[in-house]
Amino acid sequence: MVIGRIEFRFSDGNPVGITSYLGATGTNGLSLIVLGWASAPVPCGNIRRAMTLAIRCSQLYKCYDNKLEAVKGLDLEVQTGECFGLLGPNGAGKTTTIEILEGLLEPSAGVVEILGRRWGAHDVELRELLGICLQETKLPEKLTVLEILQLFRSFYVSGRDPQEIMQRVALTEKAETWVTKLSGGQRQRLAVACALVGDPKILFLDEPTTGLDPQSRRQLWDIVREFKHNGGTVMLTTHYMDEAERLCDRVAIVDHGEVIALGSPAELISSLGGEHVVEFTLEGLNGLQTEAVSSLSSVKSARLEGDSYSLNVGEPHVAIPALIQFLRDRDLDLAGLTTRHASLEDVFVTLTGRHLRDQ
Repeated sequence: MVIGRIEFRFSDGNPVGITSYLGATGTNGLSLIVLGWASAPVPCGNIRRAMTLAIRCSQLYKCYDNKLEAVKGLDLEVQTGECFGLLGPNGAGKTTTIEILEGLLEPSAGVVEILGRRWGAHDVELRELLGICLQETKLPEKLTVLEILQLFRSFYVSGRDPQEIMQRVALTEKAETWVTKLSGGQRQRLAVACALVGDPKILFLDEPTTGLDPQSRRQLWDIVREFKHNGGTVMLTTHYMDEAERLCDRVAIVDHGEVIALGSPAELISSLGGEHVVEFTLEGLNGLQTEAVSSLSSVKSARLEGDSYSLNVGEPHVAIPALIQFLRDRDLDLAGLTTRHASLEDVFVTLTGRHLRDQ
């Protein structure tokens, strides 16, 4: 229960008497919603840090039938204004996690805070602050684009002009078109528009570009970038690693309900030890072991996938000549060789031994 609101200035970096808070205004001091009183000072850094968090979940668990653990003690913090990606194979627990954060599922245990608020205590307020685009959205097919957006706008106390949102998602020319007449890409842009029309602070996108053609994917990327540029926070799940690398400030890779890697795309890729991948295949049966090539110059790690070898290397111009000489010395013939930049999928394969697209 809210006790009251007080205003104060910082003294030696420590505000005194506050145990929890919902928001802040002002420049020289703070105006806070007071939920309780403390007998000891609260470190100023803790308040400032909490005020920058859009999403926080701690020791999050979700169990089904008291047996299956879809989420196992997951911890996440998403900063205000960032695009955060949640990656993992089907069944990893990412959609369950997203639906808990969206308030669609109740966790079995753990703490979830969205913009300093909690489901069960601030549901109405949270609904006004979130925009949600599910994996698949079914809209009334005999309503026009404009009618759909007017309908969704009516669900919020305040929001954006449907005409403005149509322009932002490039659907103005389709304003009087029935949903049933839209292409797949146009329908998906409309689904995102429905999530934007309430003027949310956080946008949840669960695999928004699955099944779309390259042009439609890039149109949605532009929408996400604009929302983030205007100060919004984005929580994104996707199976497209190029999408995560282009859009996300940070990503968490989830497997079996747990976070197994967390950082910016560049940080996770650099953790491989080499930013390039050399892939090659050999003629005929050869029995070459990965250990034999992992010690070559500039090779950081090696793995075998089917009949293809993948080497993470720091300097391709050093590793490739060393590889070719190595194969010549053993009378092994190349069937094919390619080079590319390392990706987030390489990170996942290195950590789990399987691809994100598996399962």
